[in-house]
Amino acid sequence: MNLPDNISRKEFEKLAKSAQNSLQKPGDSQSELPKTKSTTKPILIVFRHTQTIDNARRIFSGRRETQLTGLGKKQAKKLGEELKKIDIDLFITSPQKRCMQTVKFVAKHFPGVPVEKEPMLVERDYGELTGTSKEKLMKEDFVKAVLYRRSYNFPPPKGESMKEVKEERVFPFLNSLTKKLKKEKINVAVCATGNTVRFFRMYFEKLGINDTITVEIPYGDYASYKVS
Repeated sequence: MNLPDNISRKEFEKLAKSAQNSLQKPGDSQSELPKTKSTTKPILIVFRHTQTIDNARRIFSGRRETQLTGLGKKQAKKLGEELKKIDIDLFITSPQKRCMQTVKFVAKHFPGVPVEKEPMLVERDYGELTGTSKEKLMKEDFVKAVLYRRSYNFPPPKGESMKEVKEERVFPFLNSLTKKLKKEKINVAVCATGNTVRFFRMYFEKLGINDTITVEIPYGDYASYKVS
């Protein structure tokens, strides 16, 4: 097994386990996302889009457009029922169709609350892997498949690394957003894609790199953080 110099066999085994578990049960997590007990503004709520056709088929979506499945629509409706108990002043979403569909089911409980599209929340670019099968790649080249899917700084051909997603888009967006929340004293709900939500968790929960890139982001759940 030929691994990059900066990844040990033990680290690779953890990445591989995460990649295999995600392939078997996409969006399946053993624990709920963290939720603040505070009810005092400002609070940031974040959730992943619910199950899509590509998710169900184990396809690399990235920047590709895909729609919610029937199950995904049920998950989004249930999420809306959960979130309607929270006072939300603004929705921000990735402009991708799967996120817009998910937000639609949630925002119907908040008539008059604006929904803003944010290009910095687009999913990781999988480059030449976009639209291809994760299962097929895992069979053809297990090591590369794991590294492309779960390593921090190993981008797929003509695609983005997780490091680039964090440093070039997600963390700059969150730095700006937290300033807005503190200044305006508002609660904001963000709908984003799986890899983007990973870095929300890293930002607010102070997760390490390995935990960030291996944690599974569930469908139909949300995290909430007190911003101070």
